[in-house]
Amino acid sequence: MDGRPTCDQCGKTFTNMKNLKRHLRVHSGERPYECDQCGKTFTNMNNLKRHLRVHSGERPYECDECGKNFITMHNLKAHLRIHSGERPYDCDQCGKTFTRRDNLKTHLRIHSGERSYDCGHCGKNFTRMNSLKAHLLSHRVESPYDCDQCGKTFTNMKNLKRHLRVHSGERPYDCDQCGKTFTRRDNLKTHLRVHSGEKPYACDQCGKTFTQLSALKTHLRIHSGERPYGCDQCGKTFTHMNNLKIHLRIHSRERPYDCGQCGKTFTNMSSLKRHLHTHSGERPYGCYQCGKTFARMSQLKTHLHIHRGE
Repeated sequence: MDGRPTCDQCGKTFTNMKNLKRHLRVHSGERPYECDQCGKTFTNMNNLKRHLRVHSGERPYECDECGKNFITMHNLKAHLRIHSGERPYDCDQCGKTFTRRDNLKTHLRIHSGERSYDCGHCGKNFTRMNSLKAHLLSHRVESPYDCDQCGKTFTNMKNLKRHLRVHSGERPYDCDQCGKTFTRRDNLKTHLRVHSGEKPYACDQCGKTFTQLSALKTHLRIHSGERPYGCDQCGKTFTHMNNLKIHLRIHSRERPYDCGQCGKTFTNMSSLKRHLHTHSGERPYGCYQCGKTFARMSQLKTHLHIHRGE
């Protein structure tokens, strides 16, 4: 050895004893630095300081190409690869490349078969934490309150009463700016961000912001490559449960959305809305360079190649 302080548990070496002591917390589980706002704990003060920016909104590292801001320099550097096209982490088994090392690590589990996330209820294991979380929904606690109209069950009477509005059509919370109504107060609060422009949930990898935490979580799967929802008939995987449900209609041949003008049917509402443009003549997607309009976003994207010289 070269005389540097060395961890006797994993063999890692350090330039000084202070760094070794801090590293040993990885093995001991000690996390002495606690956030006074949410209770999350950390092994060192620097990590706590970075975390506090989540609460303060401070994002001191700015991309000089697109203006997006980031909490850490590490995230800014990873983001810059989007502009440069650099993907330095490559899989030695299939050649797929990634902008971040952690995304490569997640991907490698596909080849190794490693399933390090275990369900404490039934022992089933998963390659990703989000897949485990989705599975845990099958072990929900007892739900003694059931809806006499659809049979859905709930853990308490409050949630059952709120659910009954789905059947009654009651929407007691209304937006004073556009008149849209909601069955839940929290849904109204989220909707109000459409008017205020507030998007409090930001992706720490690319800077994209969202009005809802659930939308951010779904977006993060783009970076990790995670697709936890799989079709049990053909094996195709999806980042979102709703996309899986729509896909299953291909197998069931269910097409519940029909055009009132020509009778054509569709598997999802967005396809029906796009189709309706053929009857209305509406062309909502406009080119910002020449003003030409299109009925579909895909047509606009194809058109933009003309301006790029592609």
